[in-house]
Amino acid sequence: MTRFFLGRGARAVMLGVLLAAPLVAQQPLTLQQAVELALKQGYQARAAIATRDAARFRDRAFYSRRLPQLSVGGTIPQYNRSIVPVIQPDGSSVFRPQDQTNSSLNMTLSQQLPVIGGSFFVSSVLSRLSVTGQNSFKTWSSTPVLFGLRQDLFKPNVAAWDHREEVVRSELAERQYLEAREDIAVNTATLFFDVFSARMTLDNQIKNAAVNDTLYTLNKGRFEVGKIGENDLLQSELALLRSRNTLDGARLDYDRADAALHLALNIPGTTPIQISFTPDVPDFDPDTTRAVAEALRNRASVYDVALQEVQARRRITEARLASGIGATVQASYGFNATAPERSLVYQDLLEARQFSMQVQIPLWQWGARGEGVRAAEADRDRAASLGQSTMEQTAQEAHFAALQLSQARRNLALSAKADTVAGKRFDVALNRYVIGRIAIDNLYIAQSEKDQALAGFVQALRGYWQAYYRLRRLTLFDFATGQPIR
Repeated sequence: MTRFFLGRGARAVMLGVLLAAPLVAQQPLTLQQAVELALKQGYQARAAIATRDAARFRDRAFYSRRLPQLSVGGTIPQYNRSIVPVIQPDGSSVFRPQDQTNSSLNMTLSQQLPVIGGSFFVSSVLSRLSVTGQNSFKTWSSTPVLFGLRQDLFKPNVAAWDHREEVVRSELAERQYLEAREDIAVNTATLFFDVFSARMTLDNQIKNAAVNDTLYTLNKGRFEVGKIGENDLLQSELALLRSRNTLDGARLDYDRADAALHLALNIPGTTPIQISFTPDVPDFDPDTTRAVAEALRNRASVYDVALQEVQARRRITEARLASGIGATVQASYGFNATAPERSLVYQDLLEARQFSMQVQIPLWQWGARGEGVRAAEADRDRAASLGQSTMEQTAQEAHFAALQLSQARRNLALSAKADTVAGKRFDVALNRYVIGRIAIDNLYIAQSEKDQALAGFVQALRGYWQAYYRLRRLTLFDFATGQPIR
C-alpha cells in the first residue's frame, strides 16, 4: 500500500467526515466494505444474481433434456358410436349401429443421440378394443417391448449445434454476471466518493464561512479606526455572503449524495452512514500486456464473438443441407401379440418389424438454395468483421485502462502534494493578514487556491479508484492479488 500525505486543511476536513454521523455499532464504512455491501444486498446485485441463476437453470434444463426421458401416455378411452357396414353370412353388407370403445396405454423411454443427431426409443404398449352391437367382440393387443431408431440423413445435426451453442452461451452468461458485479463496484465507488467529496466540501465550506465571519468582524473594527478602506470592508462582507450561500448548496449536495448511496447499498434512509477513508492505495503498477491478455481471455465480449461465430457456421450448414437432398430413416423391432383376454395377451409373442425411408429430392428451386447459402456466408463475414472489431476494441480498452490507472496513481501523488502546499500557504496568508502584512485580495486568492487544491485531491482519489475498478471490469482480473475474478 502506498500512502499519500495530506495538507492540514484536508486532514481537518477528513476528520469532520469520519466524525460526521454514527452508523450501526459505530463502525465506519470503508470503500471496500461499501462495495461488498452493494454486492451482497443491493438491488442491482440481486438482479444480477437472478439473471445468472436463470441462465444456470436454463443450462441445467438443456443438459437434462439430453438424458433419457421416460414418459407415459395413452387414450382412456376413445368412444365412437356410428352406423357402419356389417358383412352378412351371404356376403352382403348391411348398415348397422355400432358402439366402439378403444383404450391404450404406452410407456416410452427415449434418448437423443447428439453425435449422429437421431433419437432412440424403447416403448411398451397395451391396447383394448371393445365393439358392441351386431357381431360384438372384445380384444386385447400388446407390444411388450419395441426398440426404435429415427435418423435424418444429409440434414443438419440440430442436437450437435445446440450443444455447441449452449457451451459458449453458458460461459457467456457467467462472464456477464462477473462484469455486472464489477459494474456495481464501479458505480458504488462513484457514489462513495460523491458522498466523500460532498462531505469534505461541506466541512470545508463550514470552515470557510467561520473564517470569513471572523475576518468580517475583524475588518469592521479596522474600518472603524480607519486602518482599511470601505472597499476592503465591502469585499469582506461579500465574501462572507458568498461563503454562506455556498455552504447552503454544499449541504444540499451532501444530502443528495448520501441518499443515493443509501439506495445503492439498500440501507434505510433513517440509518446514518459514516464513511471511513484512508489515503492508502494498492501498491502495484499494471502491465499493459498482461491486461490485454486477461481481457481477451476473460471478457464477456470475447465469448459473445465466439457464440456469433458458432451461430454463423450453423446457419451456413443449415442453408446447405436443409433445402438439399435429404432422407429420414425410421426402423423398429420388437414383439407383439393379441388375445381375447388380458391374461393371455403376453403369450405367443410374434415379431414386430418396421422400416421406412423417406427421401426428399428437390428438383428445381430457382437458385433459392444457392442464394440462401451465399446469404449465410455474407452473415458469417459480417459477424467475423464485427467480431474482429470487438476483439481489437476489447484489447484497446484494456491497454488504455492499465495506462489510465498508472496515470491516476501519479496524479494522486501530485494532488496530495498540492493539497499540502496550498493548505500551508493559506495558513501563512491568514496569519499575515491578521497582523496586517498582506492585503485582503492575497488572502482570498490563497483561500481559493486552497479550496481548489482540496477539490483536486478529492477528484484525484475518485479518479484513481474509478480507474482501479474499471480495469478490473475490463479485464476480469485483480492485479492487486494477481488472480482472475471469479
